[in-house]
Amino acid sequence: MTHERFAELVRFCFVGGLSFLVDYSLLFALTEWAGLYYLYSSAISFGVSVVFNYWLCVAYVFKGAGKQTTRQAAIFFVTGVMGLGLNQLCMWFFVAVTGFHYMLAKIFATAIVTVWNYFTKRMAVRG
Repeated sequence: MTHERFAELVRFCFVGGLSFLVDYSLLFALTEWAGLYYLYSSAISFGVSVVFNYWLCVAYVFKGAGKQTTRQAAIFFVTGVMGLGLNQLCMWFFVAVTGFHYMLAKIFATAIVTVWNYFTKRMAVRG
């Protein structure tokens, strides 16, 4: 792994951590304070974090991403929607099948979706 790729991965993890905090905080607030069903809260919080993540990935993570084309943005968001599907499936599985609390389930779901996100989003913003 080159130094540049390692630095990119570190930036990706940092931005991912910030995006996770947005996602996790909104999930809690929407479920506990707004009274939404956890899968609805999860979908909303994930969507907000995808937009936040896209902005930071283009601006900070993937150096040389440059001005994004409509195609690149579309790929990024389509992969985000696919990530949302994976997230929701994981959330349902970890809550409904294993009996985990939804906040713990979110940690496991995020770990799984993170691997998907790195590779697909890197391809999307780099063209």
